[in-house]
Amino acid sequence: MVLQVTVAHAAVRMDESELIRAAQQGDERAFEQLVRLYDQNVLRLALNLLRAPEDANDVFQEAFLRVHKNLHTFRFDCSFHTWLYRIVTNLCLDLLRKRKVRREEAAVVETGEGTLDRMDSVEETRAHGDPQRQLMSRQLKDRIQAVLADLTPRERTVFELRHFQGLRLRTIGEVMGTSEEAAKNCLFRATQKMRTALGDFV
Repeated sequence: MVLQVTVAHAAVRMDESELIRAAQQGDERAFEQLVRLYDQNVLRLALNLLRAPEDANDVFQEAFLRVHKNLHTFRFDCSFHTWLYRIVTNLCLDLLRKRKVRREEAAVVETGEGTLDRMDSVEETRAHGDPQRQLMSRQLKDRIQAVLADLTPRERTVFELRHFQGLRLRTIGEVMGTSEEAAKNCLFRATQKMRTALGDFV
């Protein structure tokens, strides 16, 4: 049984390698299949990091444009997954840094009457049934948004890759172009900030 699983896993890997090599030779169908293997994961990662659908879609398109343009440089010295995620996270980090500089929040817009939070327009599904629960949910949501906004772009990215994408620290280090130890330290700082902010909720 273990042998069958291993063989099957190897076959998937081999198929992906063949797709990459065919795409490197200009086979557009192979490239489209390669995109389909990863499109949902890429969009989910961008959405989770940026919290803004328009920005996530822009990153999604730009990432695969860059993959198409630079696929000939891929040399199989790391996994395609790692190479692709490195492109996506670099694009997201650029956007997050620009937001930090401009002090813009994805879910907040400035109005003539002050700051309006877009989340205020989203109805709570059980709002009328339990006001206390609504208040707690609102407070927790606000606290999470605040701590995510407070994380540095790198901390936010490492936190996302570990806790929402399930990547190992070694892989995160490769994606971020740093060491496993540096990724671990970055994750520790992000986790401490999150725990401190959510202490009375957990």
